[in-house]
Amino acid sequence: MDFFTPIVDDPYSFGQITAANALSDVYAMGGRPLLAMNLVAFPVKSMDMAVLKEILRGGLDKIHEAGALLVGGHSIEDQELKYGLAVTGLVHPDRVLLNSGARPGDRLLLTKPLGTGVLATAIKGGLADEETAARMTSVMATLNRAAAEAMTATGAHGCTDITGFGLIGHLHEMAAAAKVAIRVNAAALPLLDEALHFAAMGMIPEGAYKNREFYQHRVESGLAEMDPLSMLLYDPQTSGGLLIAAPAESVAAMARQLADGGYPLAVAEIGEVVAGEAGRIIIHS
Repeated sequence: MDFFTPIVDDPYSFGQITAANALSDVYAMGGRPLLAMNLVAFPVKSMDMAVLKEILRGGLDKIHEAGALLVGGHSIEDQELKYGLAVTGLVHPDRVLLNSGARPGDRLLLTKPLGTGVLATAIKGGLADEETAARMTSVMATLNRAAAEAMTATGAHGCTDITGFGLIGHLHEMAAAAKVAIRVNAAALPLLDEALHFAAMGMIPEGAYKNREFYQHRVESGLAEMDPLSMLLYDPQTSGGLLIAAPAESVAAMARQLADGGYPLAVAEIGEVVAGEAGRIIIHS
């Protein structure tokens, strides 16, 4: 179950993004979504019901794209708009993927570019143009379905999806749960166009600073503390990609399958799992 307040202005796009984000939790465990239920908080007295209709239409389109069924939901009146889904999925018990499955020697594949938090901040500040907003929206609304299918077809040891804790937060959770350390090649990270530019301008969301404060004591970094790229590592993501730990040959096979299938987003091998202090993240520049 997941829901949140609007991150984009367009109601239909907001519905798509929120649905993709909720469905991602099933994909991250190697599952297939079956059923979804709407969760709505809506300011009935101050907002046109046509807005809600578009939000629900966007969510329904993503549910259908995932091959799942909308079977109901619940709504309340609230002063602040919120939307999300409760999703039920199916996975064989022997093939459930957890973030604790990473093993030394595994490589790490990231299936969406980083930077949605920074770009959303730039958009709110009136600094990003419509083209940038459209690219960001497209990334967030892209289902992790293709990435999950490639992962289950080629074999993986562990997986999680990247959301509000940023890449560093989810790397740490994976490493701590698996009792390993993780090395990251900062130069290999896939980034949204202009994310580095706006990060250098100081368009950093508050959540990135909170993530850095919470996790930086577990990070050994070759990047300067205020390096824009460093801040993108902590940038909270909405409907981010999958972070997959798998043997090198499986990672290469996943990347090939996604490319051959026309997957529209940047996919990159960003690091490796190593023996070491549990939860330690080592960033190489």
